[in-house]
Amino acid sequence: MSHAQMDSIAIYGLSRPVTKLILGSMMLSEERTAESAELLDAYVSSGGNAIDTAHVYGPSGAKALGRWMRDRGNRSGLVLIGKGAHPNELGPRVTLEAMGQDLNESLDRLQTDYVDIYMLHRDDPGKSVGYILESLNALLESKRCLALGASNWSVARIAEANAYAAAHGLTGFACNSPNLSLAKPNEPRWEGCVSAGEEDISWHERSQLPLLSWSSQAGGFFTGRFSPDLREDAEAVRVYYSDANWERLRRARLLARRKGCDPNQIALAYVLHQRYPACAIIGPSNPSELRSSLPGLEVSLTEQEAEWLDLRRPAEFVS
Repeated sequence: MSHAQMDSIAIYGLSRPVTKLILGSMMLSEERTAESAELLDAYVSSGGNAIDTAHVYGPSGAKALGRWMRDRGNRSGLVLIGKGAHPNELGPRVTLEAMGQDLNESLDRLQTDYVDIYMLHRDDPGKSVGYILESLNALLESKRCLALGASNWSVARIAEANAYAAAHGLTGFACNSPNLSLAKPNEPRWEGCVSAGEEDISWHERSQLPLLSWSSQAGGFFTGRFSPDLREDAEAVRVYYSDANWERLRRARLLARRKGCDPNQIALAYVLHQRYPACAIIGPSNPSELRSSLPGLEVSLTEQEAEWLDLRRPAEFVS
């Protein structure tokens, strides 16, 4: 199978670079092993090497991924992201016990003895950064993960954690995984989720900490499936329907026509066009959906175009 080249970024603690397009695993399923393998094959043959998993997504997708890695014998060429310590019905679970248990169960499902990046899926502000980092560093020492990340944390807490790590000779967070997309959410898509706003982006520009964005294409908002009068998808309406986002979609369509691509590819290019290392996690349900996003990797945006898409320049700036 021929492999394309894909741009990548470096993440501290990993010996291999991470491709800018990361495949989400929520669409994978043990019940659809052949279809899951087909999507994974299409992703790696497009040049991708990073797959996003989480304990809370359940066993089915992780087991499908584990079986595929075993069948292909390609675990060592991949960057696996695992996430753990998601809250349950009783509340936060950011404890050493829960982190270790979620990681071990994930490794079992994935048929591997380590994940490349282990992320905490949520924060618990009630726990000190010292306790959290000492717990995570114990997992690093056990070689069950190689690098640490935070998902849905505030940048203030990440900065506090990394300052603590630096002062105490510990390994800190090597990346952050919030939502970052051209369409701005009205409210979190899921409870406790964090979307990168202006302050977060400024902090990433200063710190240069890599950002791995989930829902990077805003749940298909730029595919043409949605319009103000189509209201069947209650989640899309709740999260993304706003005058500002319709204007962003209008501008994405305009720029797409000019650049000979489609608005969804423009939305992907926007996420990757940052002044710090950025990757986009995407969740295609089949190889053709995956392939429809790939041209977005080739779309170049100027600083001014990115600002215009995000409504930070007047409408007539690009006409």
